Amino acid sequence: MARRDARAPITVGVAALAGTVVLAVGDPNTTHVPLCPLKALTGIDCPFCGSLRAVHSLAHLDVVGALDHNVLFTLAAPFLVVGWAIWLLRSTGRPVLPRWQLPASSNVAFAVLAVVFMVARNLPAFAWLGSGA
Repeated sequence: MARRDARAPITVGVAALAGTVVLAVGDPNTTHVPLCPLKALTGIDCPFCGSLRAVHSLAHLDVVGALDHNVLFTLAAPFLVVGWAIWLLRSTGRPVLPRWQLPASSNVAFAVLAVVFMVARNLPAFAWLGSGA
């Protein structure tokens, strides 16, 4: 039963690893990567613009380059990895840190953060937050 419960985090982990390998080998800075639809239509960076290039930079241990492409994603990446590891360990039945759950309002807070980041990175005063593409 524990193995069946671990399928979802293992599938997500394999997909994330495969995507990271593809982005580590292929350079989204020089090869053609489809442009974000919002950026293509409006020229506005969404909260995710630059994330593929940030993953490429992180795969090559270039944290400064990753921050330049998408600071929000780069700062969130370690939390995503730790969250996935906790999910995997819990799904296998291994005891992990005491059960802790984010408040329901955290989803709204994350959405507001993403919108504020999107607005800020498109203002001239905060152009340094842009994706650089």
